[in-house]
Amino acid sequence: MLHTEQEERISDMEGIPVWFLLKSLLFSYILTGVMLVVLAFLLYKLGLSEKIVSIAIIVIYVAATLFAGFVTGKKMQNRRFLWGLFMGGAYFLVLAAVSFCMGEDGIQVGSSLLTTLVLCAGGGMLGGMLS
Repeated sequence: MLHTEQEERISDMEGIPVWFLLKSLLFSYILTGVMLVVLAFLLYKLGLSEKIVSIAIIVIYVAATLFAGFVTGKKMQNRRFLWGLFMGGAYFLVLAAVSFCMGEDGIQVGSSLLTTLVLCAGGGMLGGMLS
């Protein structure tokens, strides 16, 4: 019996653990929240400059997506870097959607948004490669 391309794609999708991917993404956001609370505490106690806070936020994004990519890569076992890239992209999409909903002016497409996308996707892909 011959399979069509659509049937093959559907059978490939059956092996994807969607709940695991959602849990991994949720844990990466929990990690982000914890690190942001620590950063807020340090900002309060040490009076950090705006530049240091901006760098710390970038490090937090990369660390959280690296974690999500690493965990996902361990679970998926093949094409780890692509799964990490996917998790970094998913992290960015949720981040962008929440920013859009919370912001009064909305998201302005520019270099900052593009930089955040590259950092999130790159962090996830690196995590997948290291897994």
